[in-house]
Amino acid sequence: MQIIKKYFPNLQPSQIEKFALLEELYHYWNQRINLISRKDIDNLYLHHVLHSLSIVKVINFEPLTRILDVGTGGGFPGIPLSIFFPGANFHLVDSIGKKIKVVEEIITSLDLKNVTCEQTRVEELKNRYDFIISRAVTTFPEFVSWIQGKINKTSRHKIHNGIFYLKGGDIDDDLKTFRNTATIFDISDYFEEEFFATKKIIYLPL
Repeated sequence: MQIIKKYFPNLQPSQIEKFALLEELYHYWNQRINLISRKDIDNLYLHHVLHSLSIVKVINFEPLTRILDVGTGGGFPGIPLSIFFPGANFHLVDSIGKKIKVVEEIITSLDLKNVTCEQTRVEELKNRYDFIISRAVTTFPEFVSWIQGKINKTSRHKIHNGIFYLKGGDIDDDLKTFRNTATIFDISDYFEEEFFATKKIIYLPL
């Protein structure tokens, strides 16, 4: 939890309380269903919560912004971002029902009024969103093909509506088709920990 306070010292008490609860909740549920690698659960705040919050360094989601988290798994990046942006609306989807059931329990325990979740494939969604977020659920070109037609055309932010995609390692192949349209942010520019040395945020306006 201290690492969250290190990079975000101006959190409200209610946000600090919710972020602090994540450790207990994820340890509890991870013993029942493998949301996070068992070896990785002790790195919850660094590898999962802070990684999710890297998007905060790139965009400030305005109140009532509609955000879709695709392949949310254990609720990342959607749950940490929903705590940080209580005025924005988040919809978390995953095709695995047991993960969505746990995410629903975590949302209820945190009393997050700005989050909904659903077991579905993103291709089946009918709604449109201002931004779509995800953590490397597939190759980037395939991901873009999944979410075609899911972005609102009217933008209310300084940057255009689109995708924020968290990806590590070599992303050259992922970006062959999008070199002239995507913007890459190095997370190591924001967080000094070694874990983020090769981590990127891919932003693609749509």
